[in-house]
Amino acid sequence: MKKLFLVTFIIFIKVCLGQADTSKVKLSDCALELIEQKVTYDPSYFSIDYPNGDVPADKGVCTDVIIRAYRKIGIDLQKKVHEDMKANFGLYPKIWGLKTTDKNIDHRRVPNLMTFFKRKGVEKEITKNPNDYLPGDIVCWNLGGGITHIGIVVDKKSNDGKRNLIVHNIGNGQVLQDCLFDYRIIGHYSYKI
Repeated sequence: MKKLFLVTFIIFIKVCLGQADTSKVKLSDCALELIEQKVTYDPSYFSIDYPNGDVPADKGVCTDVIIRAYRKIGIDLQKKVHEDMKANFGLYPKIWGLKTTDKNIDHRRVPNLMTFFKRKGVEKEITKNPNDYLPGDIVCWNLGGGITHIGIVVDKKSNDGKRNLIVHNIGNGQVLQDCLFDYRIIGHYSYKI
C-alpha cells in the first residue's frame, strides 16, 4: 500500500511539474507570436474596455507585450492588476500622483506590473547567470533617467547559444532580441499560470 501511494505521489508531482513547464513554454510561444504583429511604439493614453481591454492592435509599449502574451493564455492582467491595486492601493507606486486606480493605464506601467508580480507571483533572484532566466520569466530593467522596461524571456537562444532571447518593445515594435544583460536588471519574476 505504501509503495502504491509513493508511486502515485511521484507521478502526481511529475505531472504537476510538467504542466508548469508546459505553461511557461506556452507563454514563451505566445510572446513569440507577438513579433509577427506589426506594432508601432505608442505610449499614448487610451480609454479601453474593461475587462479585457487593449490599446489598438497596431500600437503598444513594452508592457503591452506582457499583457498580450498573458491574454493569449487566458489571463487578463488589466483586471488582475486593477483588482489588486483597488484592494491594496497603498502598496503600489505613487510615481504618477494618482489618488485612485485607473483601469485604462495602471496595468500598462512597469512599476505597477513589478509590484503585482512581486505580490502575486514569484520574485526570482537577479543574477548574471543566463541559465537563471527561463522561458516564461518576466524581466524588468532600468534604462536610466527614471525609465523602466519589461520583457518576456522566450525559448529561443542567442547566436552563441548562451542566453535565452527576449520579446519586448523598446521603441521598434514587438521584437525578439538578445538583450538580457544590455540594461541593468531590476526585476525578475515568474507569474503562476
